[in-house]
Amino acid sequence: MATKIRLQRHGKKGKPFYYIVVADARAPRDGRFIERIGSYNPNTNPATIDINFDKTFEWVNNGAQPTDTCRAILSYKGVLYKKHLQGGVTKGALTQEQADEKFAAWLDQKDGKITGKKSSLASAKDEARKAALIAEAKKKEDKAAAIAAKNTPPAEEVAEEEAPAAEEAPATDEAAESAE
Repeated sequence: MATKIRLQRHGKKGKPFYYIVVADARAPRDGRFIERIGSYNPNTNPATIDINFDKTFEWVNNGAQPTDTCRAILSYKGVLYKKHLQGGVTKGALTQEQADEKFAAWLDQKDGKITGKKSSLASAKDEARKAALIAEAKKKEDKAAAIAAKNTPPAEEVAEEEAPAAEEAPATDEAAESAE
């Protein structure tokens, strides 16, 4: 029986969620499966991948063929790299300790990349939030200034009204002096 490691779709329309399953190659996509070995959620950033590493490694060693997407997922998680290293141990090119050491170094490097991406996404989100807050504060100040300008009488009209009154007052003083 030919077995495949493939994705089984769940979730609602537009929000897919996949189970990673081992199934007979002749079974339908969302149909009967032999064993569920993990899950894949592409809706998060970065995508969330949970797999049972040992079971997956066992199935790959026993000849289960992953589909293209599952191959990428297994490669991302290191299952295929571990299989590659085990092939080197079998051929005698490496010892088991060397293979384990290489795999541990690869995992550390991979975890560093994932952590770096998560922190850069978090910092970008914080920067976007701060920029939005600054833009909102500026817009609020502009709106408050516009309302204040609308509600206060124009300073030019007040100055013009005072100026004629000042001119009339000396004129009345001159008129009073000429009358005397």
